Amino acid sequence: MFEAFLRRLTATDPDPLSGDDCRLALAALLVRIARTDGEYARVEIDAIDNILKMRYNLGPFEVIKLRADAEQLETEAPDTVRFTRAIKDKVPLEDRAEVVEALWEIVLADGTRDHEEDALMRLVAPMLGINDRESAFARQRVVSKG
Repeated sequence: MFEAFLRRLTATDPDPLSGDDCRLALAALLVRIARTDGEYARVEIDAIDNILKMRYNLGPFEVIKLRADAEQLETEAPDTVRFTRAIKDKVPLEDRAEVVEALWEIVLADGTRDHEEDALMRLVAPMLGINDRESAFARQRVVSKG
């Protein structure tokens, strides 16, 4: 279903993604982090929906469609590096802390921090250009909102 999208992500020198493709890549990354611990809980799904709704000003049907596409893409996609590269190419550095914050919202949504989720966050944040300290601050912002 997402063969053309995946080809663009895996190209040697990919063109920057369109806004819609970047949105799909971010949604798939959120799904990937939610599935990392082996459980894809309703609270995580609701958190993903809320993030997509707020970040992109989407209606309920648009959110459900985007998340469903992201779930399918996440299943078909080869690795996390491609998602982060797509996001990094499209999202300005100053906004990537918000992306990391959104990822932390998903990690913490179910009330537990799993070691697989932590490991993925340690991998993803630097690939987005966010150092460990900035990632920790993003996590603290999520905790303080919670």
